[in-house]
This record gives sequence, structure tokens and C-alpha cells, in this order.
Amino acid sequence: MWDRIFDVLLDAFKDTLITLPFLFGVYLLIEYIEHKSSDKLGNALRRMGPFGSVGGAVIGAIPQCGFSVAASNLYAGRLISMGTLIAVYISTSDEAIPLMIKEPSFAPQILKLILIKVGIAMAAGILVDIAAKLFGKKKEQEPFKELCADCDCEHHGILHSALHHTLHIIIIILIVNILLGCVMEFAGEQTVEKLMMTNSWAQPVIAAFVGFIPNCAASAVLTKLYISGVVSFGALIAGLCTGAGVGLMVLFRTNKNYKQNFAIMGILYAVAVASGLIIQMF
Repeated sequence: MWDRIFDVLLDAFKDTLITLPFLFGVYLLIEYIEHKSSDKLGNALRRMGPFGSVGGAVIGAIPQCGFSVAASNLYAGRLISMGTLIAVYISTSDEAIPLMIKEPSFAPQILKLILIKVGIAMAAGILVDIAAKLFGKKKEQEPFKELCADCDCEHHGILHSALHHTLHIIIIILIVNILLGCVMEFAGEQTVEKLMMTNSWAQPVIAAFVGFIPNCAASAVLTKLYISGVVSFGALIAGLCTGAGVGLMVLFRTNKNYKQNFAIMGILYAVAVASGLIIQMF
């Protein structure tokens, strides 16, 4: 038994170490883009007004959870609409893109993934804003307050931030590799498939729940399972549509209207499940 555990750990460490230099390079590039343009993108998003959902969907497609956090702060300050916030959340893919890039056979799926999620995000955001104007009650909004004044995120350089993100996701990947390896070794691949309801129409329903885990671990797990063939592309889309990273945590911290926050979660889940089921059918 211990020999089997050692083999699982060894394979997990090997797979993780192979990923390390690649992910660091990807995050270095992402951090460079974010540090150079995040303020400009945030300001642009605020100025887009009724077209905020379109801009939010495009900006959210950048593989960084930082934009979902920024969008949560902007929404809590009533500088962007609910539709724009939802568009950012849905289009955010977090760790999925970096993980798929390192798999040559899945690289062609990246553009397809981004385009589908951006399309869903735009449609959902626009519909939510239209519904809010038609049925929502107009309330006097409080002026915007600086919601990130005590945040230390601006005090580190690109290299430090890239290394921090890389180590964070590498630890998650290592844990996922060990857990999946143990399950595959001792429970069997069929057990994993049963838990995730592989080949079932209901798989997007479960994946959308997994996506709500307020961490990049959710997107990492779903992407690994998709690459392993355990979850379908439709289920991956469903899980990534609800996977807004830590954006939802920030929303609950900064926006005290919890009824509104849960309504946003409900909309995200409904859109994610519907999108996943439709994609899975085709």
C-alpha cells in the first residue's frame, strides 16, 4: 500500500514541477498586462455606461481574478451596473486558460472557450440590465467610497506578484494531482466519473456548484477534470461561468445588501446551468 502511495506522490510532484516554469512565465506576462492597464481598464469600464456589459465581458476574459475583485468594488460603489458585474463574473476563467495552454492538444479549445464565455457574459449582462430598468426600483445611491484603501496589492512589483500567483496555484495543482491520483489509484476512474456524473445530462448542474468555491481551486479542478476526460465541455463552461474567483467574497464584504448578492449568485447559477446544458446537447 505504501508503495502505491509513494508512486502517487512521486507522479503528482513530477507533473506539478513540469508545470511550474510554464505557469510562472504565463503569470509574469499577465501581471505585466494587469499592472500596466488595470486602472485604465477600470476607468474605461466606468465610462461605458449602458455598454458596460459588453466591456465587462471582454475585460473579464483576461485570465486574472483581479478584474472580478475590481468589478465587485465598483459595483458596491454603484459605479457599474449589475449587468456589468455579472458579465465580468461569467467571462472570468481564472486558472483555466493557463492550464489549458500547457496542454498542446487542448490549446485549440482556448479560443472556443473564451468566445463562448464572452458571448454568454454579454447576453446575460445586457438582459439583466434591461430587466433592472424595466422592473427594478430606483433608489438614491450612496456616493462611491474607496473600498480598497487598506489593500496592499499595489505595493509589490510584477515579479513578486507573478511568483505569488504561481506558488499559490502550484500548491493547488499539487493538492489536486495528489487527490486525483489517490482517487484513481484506490477508488478507480469509474468512481470519479460517478461522482461527477460523467456522460450524464446533469453534470453541468454539479459543475456550476463547484464553480462557486471562492478560490481559483475550483477552475483548476474543473480544468484538470476536463483535460482528464471526466467532465464535458458543457460542464466546464457551467463551472467556469460561476467561478468568479474571490470576486463573490469581495462582493459580500463590500456590498451590504445581501439579498442583492444572493440574487446575483442565483442569476449566475441559472445562466451557468442553462448554458452548460445547451452546449452539452450540441
